Amino acid sequence: MAYWRLFYHFVWTTKNRDPLLTPDIETNVYRFLHSEAKKMYVPLFVVNGMPDHVHVLAAVRPAVSPADFMKQLKGSSSRFVTVAFKRPFEWQVGYGVLSVSEKHVPHVIKYIERQKEHHAENSLYEDWERADDWNEGPADTNW
Repeated sequence: MAYWRLFYHFVWTTKNRDPLLTPDIETNVYRFLHSEAKKMYVPLFVVNGMPDHVHVLAAVRPAVSPADFMKQLKGSSSRFVTVAFKRPFEWQVGYGVLSVSEKHVPHVIKYIERQKEHHAENSLYEDWERADDWNEGPADTNW
C-alpha cells in the first residue's frame, strides 16, 4: 500500500456552456458525482458549481489517473441526467485540473462551497475557473 496525499481541483463545463444544471437537478447531480467518486475509492471533499459548470475537490489515489477520474465522472453523470430526468445533457470535451497542496485544501473547499457568491460578486480566481478542451500546461517549461 502506498502513502499518498494527492489533492486535485477539477472544473468542467456543460456543452457550449448551456445552463443545464438547473435547480431541479443540481443536487441530484452532485450526489451522483459523490457516489461515482466513492465507487472509485476517491474521497470527494466538495462539489458545487453554477448552471454551466462544476467544481470538485478530490483526493485521487495513485491508481486512478486524473483523466480516468474525469472520464468516469463526466460520462456516468451525463448518462444519469439523460436517463433519470429524460432530457439531453452533455459536458464539454475538456476540463481543468489543478493540484492543491494539503495546507490549501480548506481554502479551496471554501472557494468551491461559495461558487454562487463568487460569481455574483465577481470575486473569482480566473485560473480556478478555466476548463479547456485542449491541452494547455504551464507557460514556463524552463524549470
